[in-house]
Amino acid sequence: MSAPNKSYDPVEVEALKPEEIERARNEALDAVSAAADLEALREVKAAHAGDRSPLALANREIGALPPHAKAEAGKRVGQARGAVNQAFKKRQEVLEAERDERVLAEEAVDVTLPYDRLPAGARHPLTTLSERIEDVFVAMGYEVAEGPEAEAEWLNFDALNIPPDHPARTMQDTFFVKGRQGGAAGEDGGDVSGVVLRTHTSPVQIRSLLDREPPVYVICPGRVFRTDELDATHTPVFTQVELLAVDEGLTMADLKGTLDHMVRSLFGEDIETRLRPNYFPFTEPSAEMDMVCYVCHGESVGNPDRPCRTCSSEGWIELGGCGMVNPRVLTACGVDPERYSGFAFGFGIERMLMFRHNVEDMRDMVEGDVRFTRPFGMEI
Repeated sequence: MSAPNKSYDPVEVEALKPEEIERARNEALDAVSAAADLEALREVKAAHAGDRSPLALANREIGALPPHAKAEAGKRVGQARGAVNQAFKKRQEVLEAERDERVLAEEAVDVTLPYDRLPAGARHPLTTLSERIEDVFVAMGYEVAEGPEAEAEWLNFDALNIPPDHPARTMQDTFFVKGRQGGAAGEDGGDVSGVVLRTHTSPVQIRSLLDREPPVYVICPGRVFRTDELDATHTPVFTQVELLAVDEGLTMADLKGTLDHMVRSLFGEDIETRLRPNYFPFTEPSAEMDMVCYVCHGESVGNPDRPCRTCSSEGWIELGGCGMVNPRVLTACGVDPERYSGFAFGFGIERMLMFRHNVEDMRDMVEGDVRFTRPFGMEI
């Protein structure tokens, strides 16, 4: 049996020659230094420090050497590979720092630039004003009630003491979805009530009385429909808000105090109101509510030197109708008029918007032009 070849010289292995190891190391170091970015550095690592790199192949040759020759060859290759890895790590840190600095410079946000390069949106002022009115009454303990826009004719008229021959029930004022069947409501014991697009939000008050036991305090905002021509002061679809309070011992004084609080909350603490006698089928007694002009405060009356466009120099602005709930309405809803009384009022929010912001043409509110809504902003 032959003895080990202890005279074997590892220098004779081409890949392990000192000059070859030095050459491979220098090429790797030069390539690392020349890498301009992280992507190029990754390619350099694969070529000079990967499994198929010259130094990796040289490292494999060490295993074929006799034991006494492995230590020197391993030291030589290990030092070369360590130098390459150390250079790679340092170059990577430098390139990452350059990348981060470049990203900060290229993706920096100048907070001093104008923020409105894209047009800002806006809520419709009718929505904003409606919610503000709701907030006033919710703070007083009222509940916001809603109902369908296609309403039973009985709820829209009969329960409100509006008789069948009332002019408001003709096609000239009301959009009918389904006509009344037969004669008067309930005459044949069947469902004979027609269906209309509600002409006011009062049916929501009726529904509230039918669904709740007194005391009842509700506010009813929503869209209503009437067969009006669209012009500067009329629209067939508009927004109305009505209030209903039914409890023991309510009087006109409670109604007046509630109106005063609403007007002062919306127009200022120095605004006064007044009630003028009027007639509504669903209230008795009934009144029209006026408030003193919030622009001239009545000083334009009889003063040609200080005319007021808002109130036409009359000193007062009409807001809407109000009054004590007619006992017939309470009876229709199953409420005892001998024990309970109530008050109600209603007005159009478009009309109030015209007063508050000097809007001259109601068509501007429904045409959807952003130039009208944008000045009102995004108030919530």
